[in-house]
Amino acid sequence: MGWMSDETGLDKCAANHVPLTPLSHLQRAAEVFANYTAVVYGPHRQNYKAFYAQCSRLASALAAQGIRPGDVVATLLPNIPAQVEAHFGVPACGAVLNTINTRLDVDTVHYILAHGEAKHVLVDPQFLDLAEAACAGLARPPTLVEVSDEVAGVMASGRHLTYDALLATGDPGFEWIMPEDEWESLALNYTSGTTGRPKGVVYHHRGAYLMTMGTVISWRMVLHPTFMQIVPLFHCNGWNHAWMMPLIGGTLVCCRDITAAAIYDAIAEENVTHFGGAPIVLNMVVNAPEKERRAFDHVVEIFTAGAPPAPATLSKIEALGFNVTQVYGLTETYGHVTECLWRASDWHALDSAARAAIKARQGVPFPMMEEITVMDEALRKVPRDAKSQGEIMVRGNSVMKGYYKNPEATQEAFAGGYFHSGDIAVQHTDGYIQIADRAKDIIISGGENISSVEVEGVLMAHDDVMLAAVVAKPDDKWGEVPCAFVELKPDATVDAAGLIAHARQTLAGFKTPKQVVFQELPKTSTGKIQKFELRKLAASL
Repeated sequence: MGWMSDETGLDKCAANHVPLTPLSHLQRAAEVFANYTAVVYGPHRQNYKAFYAQCSRLASALAAQGIRPGDVVATLLPNIPAQVEAHFGVPACGAVLNTINTRLDVDTVHYILAHGEAKHVLVDPQFLDLAEAACAGLARPPTLVEVSDEVAGVMASGRHLTYDALLATGDPGFEWIMPEDEWESLALNYTSGTTGRPKGVVYHHRGAYLMTMGTVISWRMVLHPTFMQIVPLFHCNGWNHAWMMPLIGGTLVCCRDITAAAIYDAIAEENVTHFGGAPIVLNMVVNAPEKERRAFDHVVEIFTAGAPPAPATLSKIEALGFNVTQVYGLTETYGHVTECLWRASDWHALDSAARAAIKARQGVPFPMMEEITVMDEALRKVPRDAKSQGEIMVRGNSVMKGYYKNPEATQEAFAGGYFHSGDIAVQHTDGYIQIADRAKDIIISGGENISSVEVEGVLMAHDDVMLAAVVAKPDDKWGEVPCAFVELKPDATVDAAGLIAHARQTLAGFKTPKQVVFQELPKTSTGKIQKFELRKLAASL
């Protein structure tokens, strides 16, 4: 299809076909944006020429250490410059980057190191005990490289090779090993593993390159934005934003510890224009005490993803000078692949509550994706009536290669030619997707399906509520009933009966929580609430 009658001599060659890779962005930026600031962290300021040289030193040093194309190099690092450098320096020597969640337990990190067979691990001294314990018992333990953080006062122990010493052996003129095929592996990311051992998700160069291109369009970015890296770079490689910044000559502001004060300070002092984060980050910004807030005179664009943010939170944050775009994705899709694309002509005149309700939708596909839709179990598209539920199915270039060393799980995930997300959603008449729940989070009470997201949104609308999570609690009569776990704001006065009464004003009786528990909610390092922990607790109540 599409071939002309005579294609003689019309072949791919070095002049007309180059494998797509995000590494190209930094190579270009080192020339085009040489003197523009690339990375900021406290007093650390590095322009693109220097940043490229630093990444080249890392690639050269790793190659000299015996790292070969296809080998895995891991990191146990917060969002500091070395973690950004690893995103380019590791693949620049042909290796595959495995950024490991720093909040995992020893056993899980041990499993990841064994499964991924990392040869080296760049580790922050704060997590050195974790790394050393995880390496114990490995048949071929990786070389640990300690990365000091002078800004945070976290210094190397002296027990291992240091990052500075490693870089000192590197050549800033090292010739990068670019992929011969854009399907080559770029990164290895492990899922959270809440229902068993984590699965290794393999990214290819093509998918990451197209993710960076699509994000620029969807975020309406222009040259030289200032982006704050709040999403951990061990989570979907920070939604690929570190790979994207050189494309547009942007400045990446590192953020080791995520606090409201740090966010407001960076906006005021570094003129941050964009950041991404889970809804918990939005709540942090909205509920920050006055002493932690800073004045700023520009609109800050936010991508938010994870659990759908409560409309009440979206409404409040806009009034503070932020414009929020809801996005949706998974580790298996490199991060965000749908966006709630705003239709100003249709929605701008709506009141704040109506606008916030629309902004809570997950939306339509990003430009680099082919098709994202909602299907039933027979792989038939559900009616676009905002009521019929099905599973979000994804097809496009920014979908993983598959699960590492797990062909059975890969085949299951790709059944029928789509990636099966496991998320239950409806589709509106205009095609916008809206999550109803994770399949495992749907509460079935007396045969009726209850969306935990819907109940959480109602609870979050109460002025005293900071965070809310709703899970199924076993019930002798109904099978399951909703149980709410709630974090209150300081000085809150509402009690359980008051919250239940508040919910009854909006929800049908069977959807109203039957029990409310006040406590701090367990969260992942990316701010997602760990509902599996709450389900265990609810079962014991």
